[in-house]
Amino acid sequence: MTLLNFLAGAITFGFLLAALYFARFWRRTGDPLFRSFAAAFGLLGLGQALLALANVPVEERSWIYLIRLLAFALIIAAIVRKNRPQG
Repeated sequence: MTLLNFLAGAITFGFLLAALYFARFWRRTGDPLFRSFAAAFGLLGLGQALLALANVPVEERSWIYLIRLLAFALIIAAIVRKNRPQG
C-alpha cells in the first residue's frame, strides 16, 4: 500500500498545483473560466486526498465520487458559459 499512497499523494499535489496555477491566472485576468477551473481542480485534489485517506475499496461506489462529478460538471458549465454568445 505504500506505493499506492505515494502515488495518490503525488496526484493530489498535481491537482492542487493546477488549482493554484488557474487561480493565479484568474487573479491576473478576472476571467470566470479560470476561477471555475481552479475550483474544479481544487475539488479533484480534495477528492483524491479523501480517497487516499479513507482507504475506499471501490472508488466508483463511494460518496467521494460525487466530488469528482461536481468538479467535472463545474468544468463543463464554465466552458459552456464561456462559449455562449454575448447577448
